[in-house]
Parts: sequence; C-alpha cells; structure tokens
Amino acid sequence: MEENKRWVAKWIWSEDSFPLQHEIVYFRRTFHVENNDCQLVVNVSADSRYRLFLNGQSICVGPLKGDNYSHYYETVNLSAYLNVGKNVLAVKVVHYSSNSSHPSPESIWHSPNGGFLLEGSLKTSKGEIVETLHTDNKWKCFKDIAIHYEAESWISSTWLGGVERVNGVDLPHGWEKIDYDDSNWSEAVPFLDPQLDHGLLTPWQLTSRSVPFLYEDEKLFLRIMRTEGDAISKKDFTNKDHSLFIDRNSRFIVELDAGELTTGYLNIKVSGGKGAKLSILSSECYEKEDPETGRRIKRVRDDFSKGSKLLGDSDIYIVSGSGTKERQEVYEPFWWRTFRFVKLEIEAGDQPITIHSFSYRETGYPLDVKADFQSSDPSLTPLWDVSVRTLKRCMHETYEDCPYYEQLQYAMDTRLQILFTYAISGDDRLARKAIFDFHSSLLPSGMLQSRYPSVLPQVIPGFSIYWILMLHDHYMYFGDVDLVKRYRPTMDAVLDWFERKVGSEGLVDNLSSSYWNFVDWVEEWPFGIPGAVANGPLTIYNLMYAVALQKGAELNEWTGRQDVAREYQERAEKLKHAILLHCWSEEKQLFRDGPNVEEYSQHVQIWSVLSNVIGDEKAVNVMEKVLNDKTLSQVSYAMAFFLFRALSKTSLYDRSFDLWDIWRNMVELNLTTWVEDPVIQRSDCHAWGAAPLYEFTSEILGVQPDLPGFERILVQPKLGNLLSAKGSVATPYGLVYVEWRINEKQFSIMVNGPKDIPLNMKLPNGKTFFFDSSSNINHKCLIDHKERADNSDGK
Repeated sequence: MEENKRWVAKWIWSEDSFPLQHEIVYFRRTFHVENNDCQLVVNVSADSRYRLFLNGQSICVGPLKGDNYSHYYETVNLSAYLNVGKNVLAVKVVHYSSNSSHPSPESIWHSPNGGFLLEGSLKTSKGEIVETLHTDNKWKCFKDIAIHYEAESWISSTWLGGVERVNGVDLPHGWEKIDYDDSNWSEAVPFLDPQLDHGLLTPWQLTSRSVPFLYEDEKLFLRIMRTEGDAISKKDFTNKDHSLFIDRNSRFIVELDAGELTTGYLNIKVSGGKGAKLSILSSECYEKEDPETGRRIKRVRDDFSKGSKLLGDSDIYIVSGSGTKERQEVYEPFWWRTFRFVKLEIEAGDQPITIHSFSYRETGYPLDVKADFQSSDPSLTPLWDVSVRTLKRCMHETYEDCPYYEQLQYAMDTRLQILFTYAISGDDRLARKAIFDFHSSLLPSGMLQSRYPSVLPQVIPGFSIYWILMLHDHYMYFGDVDLVKRYRPTMDAVLDWFERKVGSEGLVDNLSSSYWNFVDWVEEWPFGIPGAVANGPLTIYNLMYAVALQKGAELNEWTGRQDVAREYQERAEKLKHAILLHCWSEEKQLFRDGPNVEEYSQHVQIWSVLSNVIGDEKAVNVMEKVLNDKTLSQVSYAMAFFLFRALSKTSLYDRSFDLWDIWRNMVELNLTTWVEDPVIQRSDCHAWGAAPLYEFTSEILGVQPDLPGFERILVQPKLGNLLSAKGSVATPYGLVYVEWRINEKQFSIMVNGPKDIPLNMKLPNGKTFFFDSSSNINHKCLIDHKERADNSDGK
C-alpha cells in the first residue's frame, strides 16, 4: 500500500461473495459535462483484469501484473475524451477465481473475490469538483453469463487461462456505448475500503503502475494462405474495406498470414447469421505430425503444402444475429493472442452471415528502438531485424519466456532480455520492475522463485544467480546506488542459501529434489538437468555461485559494505579452489560436469572461464576444446550468450563469427522470430535467442560501460571476418555512434557519443587511448591482415 495516498472510493462488485467459478462483470457510470472546461483524471484497478472505456472508446487495460503485496492501479487522464452532455464510464472486469476448476492465467495474481475500484472527480479547469465518480452504489453492473473458458491443449498452452466459448445471444452488445439502456442493470455493491485500520491488510495492496501502458495498433493480415468452402467476397481480408458473404447452412475456412509472428487482439465484425459458429485458431506456424510417433515436425514455417497444418486451440463464438450493416456485431477475445497465422472457420446456420472485417490490434511494450547496425556482411542484417522483433514480442507487462505458451517471466530469460533492451533502447523501466518482481518472490529459505509473478511457485536454484547478475548489470549501465542498496538483503539471502548447501568437499551439494535443477535444453540432459546431479554436486552450479559471489562482492564494495565484499570474495576464492581440486580432469584437461562423473559439457568449461577459476593460457586451451570437441554436450541458444562472453574474455571472439550460422539457418526456415531451443523447438518466439542485439552492439561495434553507470565509455570493436561495421548503441547518456572499416592494412574508426562522457578506445592493434569526451573522435591504425585472417579461420 502506498503510504502517501489515501483512498476515498470503495471496492465494488456485483455481489459480496466468494465465487466458485470465474466471473465477468460489466460496470457503467453515467455523468454529465456542462462545457469544455471540465477535466477528469481517474485512478483505476481491479481483480483480476479490466478494460476501461469512455463513451465507447477503449482507453486502457490493466492492472499491471503484480502480486498480493503489490497490486497495481493506473492513473489515466480522460479529459480529452469527454463530451459535452452525457458521458459514460464503462469497464469490463474479468475475475479469475482461486476456487474455480476452469483455467486461469498463471502469471496473473488473483484473490478469492473479484473487485473493481475507480477514484476520480469531474473538475473545472480551476480544480473545483463538479461531480465525484468514485466507485460506489451509483455504479451499475451486469454479470456475464455468455463467456466461459476451456483449457488449452498441450499443443497450445496450459498457462494462459484457456480459450473462450461465447454465446453471443447472452452478451450485452453495445454495453460500453452512451446510448445503451442499462435500466435493468443492478446497483454495484460496495464491500471494502482500500485501507483498513490497525495495520490490517486487504487482499489488494495498491501501488501505482511503474511501466508504460502497452500500445495497441490497428493491423491487417498481409496474405491469404488458403481457403476452403464457398463464399462471395467483395475484397479479401488483406483489405480494410471488405465483406465476405457465407450462405446459410454452409461452411467457409480461411487461413491468414500476419506476415510475422505477433501479439494482438483479434477482432471480427459480422451482421446477420444468427446461430453461426465462428472458430478462431491462433498458431505460430505450419507444421506436420509424424504419423507413427505423433511428434510435431517444424520445418519451413510458412510451408502450407500437403500434410502441413496449423495447430493450436480455438476461441469459439456463437453469433447472436443482432448485427446489421450499420451496427455490426463484434467479437473480440478479452486477452491478446499470439500468432503468425490465424485460421478462421465459419459455419453458417439457418441464416446467411456477412463478415465485414477480421483484423487485429497489435499490442506490446512500447519499446523505442534507438540502436541500429549494418556491416559488410549482409547476412547479419536479418539477424538484427529478427532479434529486435523477438525481443519486442516477449515484452508486455513483464518480460516473457514466450508469448504463445506461457507468458511467464523467468529469471534466466529476463536477464538476457534486459541486456538486449539496454543496448538497443537504454530503457530500464521494465528491467526495474523485473528486479523488483523477483525480489518480491523471495521464499523464507532464501531462494527466489524462478518465474514471477506466478500463481504457482517454482524454483530453479540457478535462476536466483541470474537475478544477482541482473542487479550487477543495472549498476554497470545506470550506476543507481540506491537501487542496489535496496536489494542487498535479498542478494545476501540468495548467497546464504547456496553457502548453506556447501558440503565437506567445499562444493555446493545436497540440491533439493523438490527443485528443478535446470541448466539448459541439451539433448543428453532430460528436462535440461545434467545427469551428474544424481551423483553429487553439479560443477555448473558451483561455478555460477562463484560468479555470483564475485559480482556480489563488487556490488557491496561499490555501495559501501567493504567487509561484506571481502567476505564474499573470500568465499569465492575458497569455492574456486574446491572446484579446481575436485572437478578438473588432468587427463581430459577439462572440467567434469560433477566431481564423481566422467561427463563433460561446453557449459562447465564456459563458466570456468567466466568465474575466473582458470585464466590465461589454460582458459584459452579450454575454450579451444569447447569450439572443437563435438563430444561435449552443446549449449543451446540461451547458453550461447555465455559462450560468446567466454570467447571474448579469452581473446577468441573472432572465432565466434561462424556461430551465426545457427541463426542464419533459422532465417532459411522463414522464421520471423527465434525459436526456443534446438532440442524440442516448442516455441517459435523466445527472446533469450536475440543475442545479436548484444553481440553486434557491444562486441562488433564494441560499445560497453567501462566504469559503472557508463561514467566512461569503452569502445573496443571486434572485427572477425568483417571489412566494415557501423551503427549506434544506446547508453543512459544518449547514443554512441561507431563506424569502422578496413582498407588494405589500415583500420579506421569514427566515434561520436555524448560530449561530456570520457572514452576509452581500444584498437585492434592493442593500443589504448583515453579521451575526455566521446564525441567526434577519428582514429586510424595498421593491422596485420594475415594474423587477422588466421584468427577468423580458426587456425
């Protein structure tokens, strides 16, 4: 509860009860505006979700995803939408009951009882109150009986809250408009004050929204993939002005392509057709099923040849027949859907039906992409474009692992997505919320939940480490001391959990069997868990813990806790010694996946370098084996990010350029976003694979923070097999523009950044230059082409 805000409005609902099923309640409040001098600002919230309208126009959606101790409200200025005369505030609220047997979105917190809260007064420009509009019994309400939810299949999802089954006859069509007759609606029931006395907490501890509203942009489908059945069309669905006539007792199917995987609110407008059945299936791609195993086969994603089909679950709407050409019947699922392709199936009954439009409003976090990248290798351009799109599709009210299946914010995914966001936009608002979210998930044991907000708690021990890395990343980019200080106790709790698991050999051991010891999606590791866990400690978790201790030591040193920093560093050194003693194989010259197994993976070698357990020539030799030894368990797209980091740390980054073939191969499959992993390939959109956004800006262009908070900028470009590269990189102080090229043996570079920020420039020939300002810098140097070519060829 925000201590500086006192609420006057009351929570209202259709009745004071604890429902056994999900509920949808429509609310209306009419009021009059005398002249154009009036202003209206409201604070609004609900359990579980709402959409607010004023005079029939959709204004906003909320509340922002939170939990039982941070229930968000939105502040909205409605002044520009007021009419002189009659006005109506209208709100649709969906409450997901904790007692319901029907599915509900796992990422949306909900209490046993539904509620709606709005506080605001119509005022003159001088601040004089004309009318109070706070939620009370002056609001009218109507309880929905038309909409029900059906669980998704495994093909689609089991986390999103189900698909809709709607009987249009029972809907209050036009309920949000001014001229709707609500005389038969009931009075809303006020049932709770937002604050209680004596420190008692309500189910909704209100706090103001911390990130921007999602955008909604009208979009049309780009092409028709295929049709089935008879229909008379004036124009097709790729046109804004079209109509499709389906005769009585007939069936028509159309499959549409949005042109790219996207997220949006699907919307269909019809007239006539009472009793017709509309089925809307959202799908990521065309795919086939193995006739013997039933396994899904994904290849070229827009290949709709024989045997390929769209898989997923459908929203189903039964048409009421109340729509006319002038006032059409509209159906739009309440929650946004994820799709590249949509299958619309129309089964007309005893009356013909006309489809006047079928489109969508794209939605997502309003990410302002400021960075750009070009190079002498044109095959890298689509990697940048697809990465930007993938990141955007996995950003809504939180970061998401995937928009199609789960829409849950996982710590590993989120840490990478945050770094990508910093590099291309400099926007840390969603990142700050993510850091707070995971902090809020802290369990009494000291573990953070692996995904949050989430109704069902889940723990992956290693994911708590990624949260500490998030905190370190934020300080490196933004230098916010207060933010780090706020979360130091949570960092202490996580590191203490790992320390309590240290066994007699000095290694983290005794990992809970009730937790998911996931590391990465690897063919040899069932459910992403290294087999070594069955025989004792996991080397990878020990290495990750060592990294977290070192990052934690730096954060404490930077924020004034020198003794704690020293303690963490000492613990890190002791742990590194134990790892080297028990997990290193002299015969293989590699680290084992565990001290008691002869199993080896790229992952462990990579983290041995990142944790500084080994360095110098030994680290280089290990990374050479990582690149050349195909018997090692291979990293997936997510862990490839850490492979890039280890190559950079060992001055082998030029060897990374061949790795882009993995991403190029996905482009060849006509993917428009990056897939989840190379093993099961469940999701076609997973932003932990958007590594080009970081590699192209931070390594190829070479822009990174040289001091915490970007108090000094580092520019250290990695050339690889490129002849030129240029682009801009976002920092908290503005864009840094870099352009470099190679002519014969001469390397030239131009940098233009914020004029008041110092620059550290490291050139390919090893020379370093410091400048008081990062603006308008030009430099040239000679490089050894033979040495460069040898490096890029992997010799």
